[in-house]
Amino acid sequence: MSVQLLPAGLSAHASVAASSANLGPGFDSLGLALSRYDEIDAQTTDSGLSVTVEGEGAGQVPLGADHLVVRAVQRGLGACGLRAAGLNILCRNVIPHSRGLGSSAAAVVGGLGIANGLAVAADCLPLGVPELIQLSSEFEGHPDNASASVLGGAVVSWTTPPVAAGCPRVYRAVGLRLHPEIRLFAAIPSVRSSTAETRVLLPAQVSHEDARFNLSRSALLVLALTERPDLLMAATEDALHQAQRAPAMPSSAEYLRLLRGCGIAAVMSGAGPSVLGLTTAADIPARAYEYADEHGFAVEPLTVGHPLAWGAGPRPAH
Repeated sequence: MSVQLLPAGLSAHASVAASSANLGPGFDSLGLALSRYDEIDAQTTDSGLSVTVEGEGAGQVPLGADHLVVRAVQRGLGACGLRAAGLNILCRNVIPHSRGLGSSAAAVVGGLGIANGLAVAADCLPLGVPELIQLSSEFEGHPDNASASVLGGAVVSWTTPPVAAGCPRVYRAVGLRLHPEIRLFAAIPSVRSSTAETRVLLPAQVSHEDARFNLSRSALLVLALTERPDLLMAATEDALHQAQRAPAMPSSAEYLRLLRGCGIAAVMSGAGPSVLGLTTAADIPARAYEYADEHGFAVEPLTVGHPLAWGAGPRPAH
């Protein structure tokens, strides 16, 4: 495939939602976009690379070719048959890093959105939704967070193993319409956690009993999220990963127990340490706020996140 060099002066913007993965039993398969959005602006230049990060991650993430947004932009442009001689990228981040809210997936999805905007600015075809899910999931190694940030709302995602040596895994996802009575909130701690560090706490094998338990709860959760929110407590039970990760984040594990004891269908958000609550109640109990204050959690009401938004040209006024 021939590669077209983009001229200097093209611009693009993207807005991408945070996400919560697993939702209890749906390990690496269920996800939910949340209403915190990272914003990215980019311009093509004649040469060089400039990356500026404002907000979350400022002064902590790399500002060169290793930056996830840069890598995703380059990957997306390559998939469109394009390349840029130089780029100026500005990231305005509000999604907390290393808290289980999909910041890395958002960076990748947002970078692919920038690639789409630049492609359109150059009168070229952008990536379609299946390609966005595939490419972003290749970065992540699983599609739950990435597909939620692409599609918005709640998602069910799945992976097809390679059909032959040298072939990629195939990642797919479909959206679910979240029941309108379900309210969301996140409890975000000040401490951080690494998915890689907590994943090693999980056993290499699980029992048929635990597998059967999670299969039933995952199926029930799809129904609870879309039609029967009264089933959320039972549907968010898990036997595969939350208790196993609890020793690495005791305050989050205790907060999870407290919320569920109050009748709130709380789950660990992704690999933690944030906790996500799903409820039809107007608010959470006072003692849940007290625990949050005492243990350094910020409790934030959220709504369902929108799909990836991207465009070419100057960033629209808000």
